Amino acid sequence: MTPQIVTHFIWSCSMPIHPQFLTTSVHAGSDPEPVTGAVNTPLFFTSTYVQEAPGQPKVYDYSRAGNPTRAALEKGYAEIEGGKHAITFASGLAAEQAVVQMLDPGDEVIVCDDTYGGTGRLFRRILAKYQIKFHFVDMTDLRNFESFLSEKTKLVWIESPTNPLMRIIDIEAVCQRARLRGARVLVDNTFASPIFQRPLDLGADMVLHSSTKYLGGHSDLIGGVVMVRDDELAEKIRFIQFAGGAVPGVMECFLLHRSLKTLAIRMQQHEKNAMEVAQFLETHPKIERVYYPGLPSHPQYELARRQMLGFSGMVSFYLKGSFEDTKALLKKLKIFLLAESLGGVESLINHPETMTHASVPPDMRRQLGISYNLLRLSCGIEHGADLVDDLRQALDSV
Repeated sequence: MTPQIVTHFIWSCSMPIHPQFLTTSVHAGSDPEPVTGAVNTPLFFTSTYVQEAPGQPKVYDYSRAGNPTRAALEKGYAEIEGGKHAITFASGLAAEQAVVQMLDPGDEVIVCDDTYGGTGRLFRRILAKYQIKFHFVDMTDLRNFESFLSEKTKLVWIESPTNPLMRIIDIEAVCQRARLRGARVLVDNTFASPIFQRPLDLGADMVLHSSTKYLGGHSDLIGGVVMVRDDELAEKIRFIQFAGGAVPGVMECFLLHRSLKTLAIRMQQHEKNAMEVAQFLETHPKIERVYYPGLPSHPQYELARRQMLGFSGMVSFYLKGSFEDTKALLKKLKIFLLAESLGGVESLINHPETMTHASVPPDMRRQLGISYNLLRLSCGIEHGADLVDDLRQALDSV
């Protein structure tokens, strides 16, 4: 194919970003500061606030409970995700822990089995000690999912696309079945971002993000957030935020709010590059299999088209060959950086078996297919042809 034909093919396969998101991401939570008229919310570096009388603060009393910079960020996050409330945390895992802390001993959680390694580690090694039972289940099979539902199920935990195998779970169908049993549903929307997927519109009770990733977008901070529409649920999570104290710092809040303004335009380039990379890899003789929701070869391609507004920037693939071949490929890459995390403007490559998913029990890794030749790409916002050329030269050297 000539470059012109490739470009045309890529755009025909991608979903255009809704114009609303281009405007919303720029202005979400960004009211001019009332005293000076500043366009950006200032950084309020203060731990405490003067009260007019005992127990009568003007608005805030202590920055663990609330801070104007954090409030602006939370307002913006709620708007971009289509929620009513957003509660921010110092990390994605702190947000996850806060959600599970609403449960009681004896409660059960159904978790998609292909999930971020840190999530499984938190559930298995820390929170399970408090008599909360976690079932790790393949939720792409709805019958399998339903077999684990019971009156003890209080929370259903979905990642879609999953990490690292890019499986797509039918969010609406899972929510309908969970609701019949009185269970709440949380969707980790980190991989898709609010630009490409709207879980609250599909029936989810909570949406969670590691804001370290696409929401932050620059690989320079750590954060997490939970978005909801229900007032009572928001109050419970916010109490845990306050009482537990895992709140983000003021500088992180300022930078995350800044990053929100470019989210839609960044996601457009992430998706364009990922499509170009995925199409290249799928035709390469040294690649065994490619997983990208935007490819017609993806097992849940039709579901992805119905459920998602776009396919985001994450691609996983199996390399033909040995572990030595995998390591040789990683050493030859020049633009793709070998590192954990994802969603930044620079392209990253990750080896899940030894990096992000090393904490997953070995038998579970084997069952899922997280093997020595599985690699996960986070396609950045560089020129797509440069990313393809980098992969091509590295593959040619193996």
